[in-house]
Amino acid sequence: MAQNIQPIFILPEGTQRTLGRDAQRNNIMAAKLVAETVRTTLGPKGMDKMIVDSLGDVTVTNDGVTILEEMNIEHPSAKMIVEVAKTQENEIGDGTTTAVVLAGELLKNAEELLDKDVHPAVISRGYRLAEAKAQEILNEMAEKITPDNEEVLKKIAQTAMTGKGAEYSKDTLAVLAVKAVKMVEEDGYVDKDNIKIEKRTGGSVEDSELIKGIVIDKERLSANMPRVVKNAKIALIDREIEIKKTEMDANIQIKTPDQMQAFLDQEENMLRDMVEKITATGANVMLCQKGVDDVAVHFLAKKGVYAVRRVSESDMKKIAKATGAKISTNLKDLSKDDLGFAGTVEERKVGDEEFTYIMDCKNPKAVTLLIRGGTEHVTNEIERAVTDAVGDVTAALKTGMVVAGAGAPETELAMQMRKYADTLSGREQLAVQAFADAMEVIPRTLVENAGLDPIDTMTDLKAAHSKKQKWAGIDVFTGKVMDAWKKGVIEPLKIKTQAVSSASEVAVMVLRIDDVIASSGKADKMPQMPPGGMGGMGGMDY
Repeated sequence: MAQNIQPIFILPEGTQRTLGRDAQRNNIMAAKLVAETVRTTLGPKGMDKMIVDSLGDVTVTNDGVTILEEMNIEHPSAKMIVEVAKTQENEIGDGTTTAVVLAGELLKNAEELLDKDVHPAVISRGYRLAEAKAQEILNEMAEKITPDNEEVLKKIAQTAMTGKGAEYSKDTLAVLAVKAVKMVEEDGYVDKDNIKIEKRTGGSVEDSELIKGIVIDKERLSANMPRVVKNAKIALIDREIEIKKTEMDANIQIKTPDQMQAFLDQEENMLRDMVEKITATGANVMLCQKGVDDVAVHFLAKKGVYAVRRVSESDMKKIAKATGAKISTNLKDLSKDDLGFAGTVEERKVGDEEFTYIMDCKNPKAVTLLIRGGTEHVTNEIERAVTDAVGDVTAALKTGMVVAGAGAPETELAMQMRKYADTLSGREQLAVQAFADAMEVIPRTLVENAGLDPIDTMTDLKAAHSKKQKWAGIDVFTGKVMDAWKKGVIEPLKIKTQAVSSASEVAVMVLRIDDVIASSGKADKMPQMPPGGMGGMGGMDY
């Protein structure tokens, strides 16, 4: 007699599980969809996306990482592709679309190999070999650059902004970006955090300016304080200028009105004392990270000191860098050596808000780029473009290596990778060829986004490269092949090396997944209510 064999469940109820080829197909499909989404934004003729979130806030952008972050992607494999964009953004600040499109294409080509029954582990190995070789080829291809090559740096900044909303005034903005980076450079090292990008709606992009110092969105504490201070000597205080509460519980008993008055006078004297300590150093501007008592504000105004309270810690650090001041936590030790210097400190009204400008510092190691634009969306997009430009110039100076753009390095890379594939035996060779083909997605996308014929243009481009023209790229405005270096389309090498490495890493990771186990999340929910609603609370109207 046949027994009824009980099925065995090892996973909780409602868990979904996809295995083998289906899992790979789904994951690759998700990754390809993410790449397709941002693909149309690539290049000088790339278009923008408008994303409306659940609250109705609108973002109009061309920036890969911004699009992917605003889209709130749910699919687990798609999230891994978004990570590629984030890494690229954190490392360089530009090239996010390139990295994502490359990752998508690597997976698409891998899928064709999977259909031919090539094992995922073989493809992964081939991709790893190819990635190592690609880094080698890219490094050989790059040109050296020094901080004195201002012309090249300017072209890098312009290239970063081409195809973004800031394109029409990229000349003005590129000069500002390069100046800013060169100002904050210390012994060949540039910290991007020392370039503060402030955006203000109103005016036009041409009104954007570089301020040799810092702009903070704070106003002076009293109308009796001077609005402009020339030759400012700045004290940075990181403690409250208020009467501190005692550490232990203390009781003060007051029996007569005279004692009350004496107590209040004493408080006032303590505050006056604090202000005296600050002004004794010769300071005529005081920026405080914490609170400032109103009585102290009165004394500071009397002394003609320009004071601001509750400045953020990051701004305090930048102001210290810009003015050479030291941040003091103890008023007793404050001396004139701790003060910073700025040519002018003034309160200005920009739009409908008051700002404190700390300008004309002697040798500022922190500066502010003030970005202006006609509407909020325009200003936001220009800010993103300028951030990209600053990131690119910084990345170029950091490694001292640059390449031409316009699809030239990718085409050269693909050509040399194919030669390398021929030297391999075994099935890895197929994966290396797939990797080489994937590199061509960048020039091909540039051509397609410009509305040109990809087949003819790519043929011309490959022909130019086989004639040893390593900087042959696509002029998307004419549809012809050009010398990208001579045309001034220049990018830091780091963009390409970072994009190739993170795209191949994520492609390998997705390929190696053959089983997706997704729990339904029922177990995490609250225990069910007992029947009959809230027991014991009968008679209460809800």
